[in-house]
Amino acid sequence: MNTKERFLSGFKKGIPVAIAYLAVSFTFGLAARRSDFPLWFGALISATNLTSAGQFTGIELLRLGAGYLELTLAVLVINLRYALMSFSLSQQVKIRIRPATRFAMSLFLTDEVFALANEKGSAVTPAYYFGLATLPYLGWQIGTIVGYLSGGLFPTRVIAAAGIAIYCMYIAIFLPPMKKHKGIALAVLAGAVISCGLYYIPGLNKIPMGFRVILAAVAATLAAAALFPKKDTAEQNDETTDREAEQ
Repeated sequence: MNTKERFLSGFKKGIPVAIAYLAVSFTFGLAARRSDFPLWFGALISATNLTSAGQFTGIELLRLGAGYLELTLAVLVINLRYALMSFSLSQQVKIRIRPATRFAMSLFLTDEVFALANEKGSAVTPAYYFGLATLPYLGWQIGTIVGYLSGGLFPTRVIAAAGIAIYCMYIAIFLPPMKKHKGIALAVLAGAVISCGLYYIPGLNKIPMGFRVILAAVAATLAAAALFPKKDTAEQNDETTDREAEQ
């Protein structure tokens, strides 16, 4: 595949993510307007900080008059999970990438983009990644602006119902690989159980959300890696040779 074909392949994959992002960012646009922030400010936040939890937390802290240091630390903790995603995704890319390109890729990294890019495996290239992230990024910006401009036009119940789309998308992304790989299924289920424990157990629920996400992800990954270790290339080649010899 040439660069154009890789980009278009990723572009098609990003369509359902963009649709779900329209609903979520629409809600953020409404929240920015209700907090009396100007449209340009809400749009700038969506353009530079592509994360729903970080954005909602940020505008709430600003509305309450928090200082820049408090705001920076809060958003940093919430978004720490993207550091883990970046480390994981960097292992999938097998070609040399310039630092400027890596920086640009990091700007578009979201949970859903990471999941779809990771599903691609070692075939991830900058062209495919940028194709994958283009529509979700545009959808996030459009949703923010439309949500802001619409004001209170739509009932709260309708907006809340539209927000369910992103959870449906999560399920659609994770179910196929869970069916194929027991290790992935274990990691997802273990992560859900650990996250619930960190949220509901007294004392543990005081841990900042960003750290809870990281703790759950690391613990679930370690459990899956211990029970379902990935065989190296040499071992896989030996097994393939043995099977061919038996046939």
